[in-house]
Amino acid sequence: MTYTCSDYRLEMTLLGLRHRLNEETLSEDEKERLLKEIQKIEAEMEM
Repeated sequence: MTYTCSDYRLEMTLLGLRHRLNEETLSEDEKERLLKEIQKIEAEMEM
């Protein structure tokens, strides 16, 4: 399997979203939005 720039970009995006999810100042709506985005990326990456 070839590892591409797109794969790297998705991994870094996922890492950033997970990091933001740990912030204490997030509202419940924002947490929910982040979780949905994380699930979307994980599905795209077949995780």
